[in-house]
Amino acid sequence: MTFKSRLLVTVAVAAMSASAPAAAETLTLYCSPQIEWCQLVIEEFQKATGIEVAMTRKSSGETYAQLKAEKDNPKGDVWWGGTGDPHLQAAEEKLTLEYKSPMLDKLRPWAQQQAKQSGYRTVGIYLGVLGYGYNTELLAKKGLPEPKCWADLAKPEYKGEVQIANPNSSGTSYTTLATMVQLMGEDKAFDFLKAMHKNVNQYTKSGSAPIKAAARGETVIGVSFLHDVVTEIVEGFPLKSVSPCEGTGYEIGSMSIIKGARHMAAAKKFYDWALTPEAQSLMVKAKAYQLPSNASVDAPPQAPKASATKLIDYDFAKYGSSEERRRLLAKWDKEVKDLPR
Repeated sequence: MTFKSRLLVTVAVAAMSASAPAAAETLTLYCSPQIEWCQLVIEEFQKATGIEVAMTRKSSGETYAQLKAEKDNPKGDVWWGGTGDPHLQAAEEKLTLEYKSPMLDKLRPWAQQQAKQSGYRTVGIYLGVLGYGYNTELLAKKGLPEPKCWADLAKPEYKGEVQIANPNSSGTSYTTLATMVQLMGEDKAFDFLKAMHKNVNQYTKSGSAPIKAAARGETVIGVSFLHDVVTEIVEGFPLKSVSPCEGTGYEIGSMSIIKGARHMAAAKKFYDWALTPEAQSLMVKAKAYQLPSNASVDAPPQAPKASATKLIDYDFAKYGSSEERRRLLAKWDKEVKDLPR
């Protein structure tokens, strides 16, 4: 090839490169709330930024396990939603990245505290109260009394009528386990869990599955966050939510940037956007009924009222630690999971 030919080829390649469209910015999102909310958030974020999002939906316990499995070769960029305890555990194990969003001072105090406690490796995006719901039609058909307290779920008349998730895979159920320990003391809590075990018809993988099963008449009672009960009620299912008489725990749904994220600029853009009033106002459209963390966004009118609930002083520092989580789950596996029913 002559010098002139080589020059022409070089100029042609340069021209093609200059005219070729830039590669689209992308983001890989691990999403733990209900799939409808995940999809809506992705749709609106893509509209707002033009960033293309690939999403995987798993429960918070499963996502935490995935982060641990991928720590040497991270696949995801942002983990959005799900109970705060596993986000705190991921922060403690340095699986997530320290990041102070410029939106931080716009958040409610409990969301800012979640960020501070984690060394700014996670942040609160919503608050949800733990409880349960029951199918009113199925309860009446079976002639069962109305349950009002945690203690009722261990009564013999509800044998085979209670559904709850496995705390190894479900952040909702781990919150339940930690709540019982804080509410009753560890020995009495495990006595209660053993007694309730006799009434459990299934330990599901996902925390929202039990209340969906109750809504569809597959079980009378489903242990869940109360906002998930409200979601099913709004859909027209015959459910009643119960804030247990003894008191109950709560979650701070959280968001974290995964350490080693491959699309860091896009991850930070999503993180900041997800804390804006515009993003958090999507809750109602997604039929999600938690309390948003942005102080300028009101909770949906259907949302459970935290002020009307007897909330425990949930110790996120202790029960959000990896060591305590491992210990409690090992004890549940050993003393509760495989008991005869």
